[in-house]
Amino acid sequence: MKSQKQTEKNTLTGIAVSPGIAIGRVFVWDSEEYTISKQIIPQKQIAIEIARFEEALIRTRTEILDIQKKISKEMGIEHAEIFDAHLLVLEDRMLIEEVINEIKREKVNVEHAFIVILKKYSDIFSKMDDEYLRERLIDIQDVGKRIIRNLLGKQREGLMELDEKVIVVATNLSPSDTALMHKEKVIAFATDMGGRTSHTAILARSLEIPAVVGLKNLMQTVKNGDIIIIDGTSGIVIINPNSAVIRKYQRERKKFLDFEKGLSKLKRLPAVTKDGKSVVVCANIEFPEELSSVIDHGAQGIGLYRTEYMYLNREDLPNEEDHFQAYKKVADCMKDGHVVIRTMDLGGDKFVSHLDIPTEMNPLMGRRAIRFCLAQPEIFKTQLRGILRASVYGNLKIMYPMISGLTELRQANEILDEVKQELKRKHIPFNPDIEVGIMIEVPSAAVIADILAKEVSFFSIGTNDLIQYALAVDRINEKIAYLYQPSHPAVLRLIKSIIEVGHAAGLWVGMCGEMAAEPVFTLLLLGMGLDEFSASAVAVPEIKKVIRSVDFSKAKEIADKALKLHSSEAILKYAKENLKELVLDYKNKD
Repeated sequence: MKSQKQTEKNTLTGIAVSPGIAIGRVFVWDSEEYTISKQIIPQKQIAIEIARFEEALIRTRTEILDIQKKISKEMGIEHAEIFDAHLLVLEDRMLIEEVINEIKREKVNVEHAFIVILKKYSDIFSKMDDEYLRERLIDIQDVGKRIIRNLLGKQREGLMELDEKVIVVATNLSPSDTALMHKEKVIAFATDMGGRTSHTAILARSLEIPAVVGLKNLMQTVKNGDIIIIDGTSGIVIINPNSAVIRKYQRERKKFLDFEKGLSKLKRLPAVTKDGKSVVVCANIEFPEELSSVIDHGAQGIGLYRTEYMYLNREDLPNEEDHFQAYKKVADCMKDGHVVIRTMDLGGDKFVSHLDIPTEMNPLMGRRAIRFCLAQPEIFKTQLRGILRASVYGNLKIMYPMISGLTELRQANEILDEVKQELKRKHIPFNPDIEVGIMIEVPSAAVIADILAKEVSFFSIGTNDLIQYALAVDRINEKIAYLYQPSHPAVLRLIKSIIEVGHAAGLWVGMCGEMAAEPVFTLLLLGMGLDEFSASAVAVPEIKKVIRSVDFSKAKEIADKALKLHSSEAILKYAKENLKELVLDYKNKD
């Protein structure tokens, strides 16, 4: 009991972003803070301050290009492209002009002017509800600190200079901090801030070191030299554990490593049940730089290519060529599998300032996704032209997000047909038979799936939104997070109904929401007849493991029984019990 109490007292729970277990000493990576004083300058010094700013931008660009070269050499060009976003910040004429105008208008030193404008941008991004957009704030702040450092003539030692193995603890880690870690010395990291979609999280998974973020109070609790346990699988951090707890996690770490070793053998194997039922396991991506991880982890294709990133960190909208080149690159890399490109899910809380989209009272149910595309047909057409042109280079598919009824689907297809006719007239090649599907993420679409099925080629279930809309639960509201239950009987019945309706119409049905990445639900979804699982690349071998360990007939039996249970808790407990029983060496995730 004493051991258990100590564990509870010294345990913090955050967001698991890179799996694995590490035990080691803390190295506190202090946040880089500089005291910037406001200085009123004479008129004649304004030109000097502007010149200093431009010199700092040039030095910062050189530093980032050097980092890109290092990352490209050590981790691959795909990961080096993460820093393209940093370079775009440096080239943002709006930001640069605002700083110069602040210097001229207020007659202040460049350091102060830059901090004022940087804070303005930070405040805008920090208030966004969308996690992906909030995480772009880290990129802006990373570049901002480099510029300030260059303005002040300061230098900062990186995490490459460590001389012993440590676990890095920080308020936050910038992508450049993470990318320049000495991989032999930093065995894990934990931060108070951050989320699953940050570039830092992506790099942690690429480095294959355990990481937990979003811990909130870790920096207040630890000091240099403390012993700490990082469980990057469950999102748990234990501070100064006693010997019994250390021994327990040493055993868990060995189990994890043995399990991962077994998973690595599955990367090139198909996802086939013991009695011969084949399914497809794909990966979700947001950035082209994730492609190497997709291939390394044995994904059979891309089940969801989110395209919103193309609209961020730039002054203007992406043109047709921008779209074409991005999709062609993915098509070239995934010759052996299909690529499902989701048309832009902009609007609501995902927007770019120059589109001048008005603020809405309830943005997640506002003019977003397909509604935004239909309201901005020229922007939509530009993306569709890029997709169609790239379709001759691979098996690309188009997927519309947030379809709620037949009228929206038909309007979207009418625009697609117009674009096809334009390309035909110009003799530009494309695949005229490209498959078009929809995300089923709105309850109304689930209810009329039989009607929608007559006019599409496939369904992909977007559980993130489907669950929140079906259960009336804001999935980013921490106060009601306990109500966001993928195992809720209503959710499972909706999913089962969508799959059955799709199959009756001769469609294949996939799932690209987070539920598809959870092995505890794999048996249930497999048993319901799901044709394609699409999850983060690192989850692919684990999903294959579960599928290859069971008979489809047994999975169907388990799913049928689960659908008869009356509570979320009972279903989850039943699913976990069967997972541990049937997948014999499955790691304990309780």
